[in-house]
Amino acid sequence: MTAVLDALLRSLAYCLMPRVVGLSVLPLMLLMGLCGVLTWAYWEQAVSGMQEALEMSALLGAALKWLEAMGAPKFKAVLAPLLLVAAVLPVLVAACLMVVAQFMTPALVKLVAQRRFPSLERRKGSPVWWSVVRSLGLSALAVVVLLLSMPLWLVPPMLLVMPPLVWGWLAMQVMSFDVLADHATPEERASLMRSHRGPLLAMGVASGLMGAAPGAVWAFSALTLVLAPLVMVASIWLYTAVFALTSLWFAHYLLAALQRHRVATEGEVLDPAPARSDPHDPSNPAPSTSPSLPPAT
Repeated sequence: MTAVLDALLRSLAYCLMPRVVGLSVLPLMLLMGLCGVLTWAYWEQAVSGMQEALEMSALLGAALKWLEAMGAPKFKAVLAPLLLVAAVLPVLVAACLMVVAQFMTPALVKLVAQRRFPSLERRKGSPVWWSVVRSLGLSALAVVVLLLSMPLWLVPPMLLVMPPLVWGWLAMQVMSFDVLADHATPEERASLMRSHRGPLLAMGVASGLMGAAPGAVWAFSALTLVLAPLVMVASIWLYTAVFALTSLWFAHYLLAALQRHRVATEGEVLDPAPARSDPHDPSNPAPSTSPSLPPAT
């Protein structure tokens, strides 16, 4: 647990670096464009289809008629867009995770390795194409699981439980593989993911819980219908920021674990001194300002 918290504190400090902030904008711009095109082309048809699906459901249809009789005739018009957004957001989150994994994670891992582990050998354990294929397959599986579990979301606690659990598992699988892909051999990666499965899953679930906040805004606030474009942009940026934090968190934790693993198994002696002074790394002590004294005679 100490190693997990240490990695988290380091990741929070790194998130304030201008380079990390700049990297978080790239996925945001790509997903904003995708979201805008889909909204412009299919929003009205999608809302109409969701309203028809609500009317065709016997249970929901009866509930909507009861609400209309109680003086809430426009509740159906509000409910349909909210459910549609709740269904689309998981797909956008999966796309965001893939973008982060393929564009941001390698850059952030390289940043952490250069500043904290300059002597850690890069053993090129997995090619880039396999990382892409693996991320796509796992993301598709996560989306299928979420879509199949959507009827359970009508039970209030499940809406806050299922997405973080699924995203936590996905983050653990994708981030762990991508962080270690350039530095660890397949045997080292399998050993680390097996021996650190508990902490890695806890980190993934915690990241999923942090990423559930933007979805909660969409699910529980009818005001988002008025401010839909602004809230969508803010939500995707929050997701991207959480994924950037997750990448840094996994990088700090797993690269440190890999270094300890090699010292224990190979007796490899690594230079603990960083390659350069890093003011964002809390582990680096401040340089001494006291004047040097001449040697005693």
